[in-house]
Amino acid sequence: MTDITVTRNDEASRYEIRSDDVLAGFAEFDTRPGVIRFLHTEIDPAFQGQGLAGKLAAAALTDVASTGDAIVPLCPYIAKYLKTREVPGAEIRWPQRPGSTADAPVQEESAGADEDPTGRAE
Repeated sequence: MTDITVTRNDEASRYEIRSDDVLAGFAEFDTRPGVIRFLHTEIDPAFQGQGLAGKLAAAALTDVASTGDAIVPLCPYIAKYLKTREVPGAEIRWPQRPGSTADAPVQEESAGADEDPTGRAE
C-alpha cells in the first residue's frame, strides 16, 4: 500500500505531498501576520489522477485552520476546493478582485461603473 504524507516545509514556503517518500506535489504559500495566502498548487504528472491534489489541499487547509491563521485562496485549485468543501475552523478571506491582496484596505465608496474594471460597482 502506498504511504501518502503531507508536511509543511516553511523553508520552501509550501506544503508538500509525498507518495512513499517521493515528492508528488506541493501547494505554495506566503505568510503575513495572522494570514496565509495560497498561491499555487501543483501535482507531478506522474502522480496525477490519484486524488493527491485533494488530499494535499485537505491536509494543508486543516493544518492552517488549527493555527487560527486566516486563509486567502489566491490559487484557483485551493479556491475551488474551499467552495465545494467545508474545512472546520477555517477563516477564509476571499480576494475581492483578481490581483488584490488580502491586506489591502477596503474601498469605502463605490466607484462608478465606468471606473470599475470588474463591472461590480453599485
